[in-house]
Amino acid sequence: MKAETPYTPASLKRRDKSKLVLSLLVAAVLWFIMFSPMTAPHVNFWVCMTISACTLTCFALVFGGRNNIQISDFKIQNSTILMGFAIAALLWGVFYVGNIVSQLLFSFSRAQVNLIYNMKGDLSPTLLAMLLLLVIGPAEEIFWRGYVQRTLSKYRPPFIAFLLTTACYTAVHLPSGNFMLIMAALVCGIVWGGLYWLMPSQLKAIIISHALWDAAAFVWLPF
Repeated sequence: MKAETPYTPASLKRRDKSKLVLSLLVAAVLWFIMFSPMTAPHVNFWVCMTISACTLTCFALVFGGRNNIQISDFKIQNSTILMGFAIAALLWGVFYVGNIVSQLLFSFSRAQVNLIYNMKGDLSPTLLAMLLLLVIGPAEEIFWRGYVQRTLSKYRPPFIAFLLTTACYTAVHLPSGNFMLIMAALVCGIVWGGLYWLMPSQLKAIIISHALWDAAAFVWLPF
């Protein structure tokens, strides 16, 4: 009998697939509520984002199980912190250049970027930075890379898992209708997902970089 290859569709366990699909649907609904013009004006963005981040973390921890999210993922070393800072700094530099180029190419770019920053509202910069550093940034990486991409990598070639995760991460931002936000999500998904594809053992550094980049882009060094 011919042995089944590890990445055939049949090898994806039905239970894992159902949990993953449910998680992605929940993420899509939550991001629709936060970003869609039909619902966004009726919710507090940061309250909704914090609840969403915590919800997705719970999905990752419960559905991912010990084989996905492990205690070792949260043990931090100095080299991990330095790598996280380096990734965040490089990504900030990419966006700094991208912001300049986009304003030369698209007349609407600055207005759309301003709409993103308007989400800050009257929230204290200190509180916003703490939410991004300690809750939102880490939670997104635990879910998207630590759960979604890691789960897909068990049943598909890692590069395909990276592409699928990046596509989903970008797609949940589509309801915003904001081209600059969608492109930002795509670039971030490519960077963080690509790093996880190339260095899956460095999830901790990727988590740190996401948290730092969020705080830098929204609070410390906005574009």
